[in-house]
Amino acid sequence: MPKKKAETEKKHLSATERAIKSAELAFDKKAFDIKAIDITKVSSIADCLVIVSGSSDRHVQAIADNIRNGLKKFGKVNDIEGSTEGKWIVMDYGDVLVHIFHEPLRSYYDLDGLWSAGSELPLPAAIVELAKQTNE
Repeated sequence: MPKKKAETEKKHLSATERAIKSAELAFDKKAFDIKAIDITKVSSIADCLVIVSGSSDRHVQAIADNIRNGLKKFGKVNDIEGSTEGKWIVMDYGDVLVHIFHEPLRSYYDLDGLWSAGSELPLPAAIVELAKQTNE
């Protein structure tokens, strides 16, 4: 029996929804220092950036895998760079760029500072609480 049209279509996420979902999926794998930034007013390369940190190469790779698998039902990632090394993985979803850093590289490249003109998106309470605990 053929599937109904609604069953075969992928649900569409807005850029903001995709960014928040990416942050949640990263959080599920114990990523830290999670930020989602709306860059629509400062750049045309994407609508949102998600920047997260992992504690090791394998941790960074696991975070990327969880995001890719979790977002698969909403559409495939356009490109992934850096997944073999696991130092800095960039996932391109067109409207959202996800940057997953091994912590020492995040500090070095300072994308947080580079994109500080963008506005941070509100993240779910559990992620915000983790950030507060980490900064204390």
